[in-house]
Amino acid sequence: MRQSLICIALLSTLVGCSGDSDDLRQWMEQQRREAKPSVKPLLPPKKFLPQPYEGADTVDPFNPQKLSAGIRQDAAQPNSLLTAELKRRKEPLEAYPLDAMLMVGSLTRDGKRYALLRVDNLLYHVKVGEHLGQNFGSITKITETEITLREIVQDAAGEYVERASTLQLQEKGR
Repeated sequence: MRQSLICIALLSTLVGCSGDSDDLRQWMEQQRREAKPSVKPLLPPKKFLPQPYEGADTVDPFNPQKLSAGIRQDAAQPNSLLTAELKRRKEPLEAYPLDAMLMVGSLTRDGKRYALLRVDNLLYHVKVGEHLGQNFGSITKITETEITLREIVQDAAGEYVERASTLQLQEKGR
């Protein structure tokens, strides 16, 4: 009984929807005719007037020769910290930043302390006086747990100053 009532309700709904839709079509046609689109016409494009480059005769601030001349000038100053650093030959570990190096141990041989560094999955041993890092770092002290070094960096005013840095022994679990 219940199913037959549901079927009758569905059939009456379908019959009601299938009626004459000519009135609806006529109304839609009338609306299309009366609707007037209001689209503003596009403005014509502006003519491009190129401006001549006037900075060609000035000094390029990004010129590598100018930069290297500035570094040489800084190094030529008698009190410059870079004078000795620029004259010496670079060591292999100066190609890597300090944060790419891990101190993994230390050892003593012939009364001298050495530190073991892992860089790019290679093991290096270093001693006091050797250089590492990209800021002219020089090892000043090695203990069982850390390497102390002196770096030469530029401060906010552009002057070269010394800075102390350390590399600490990394635990095996890290």
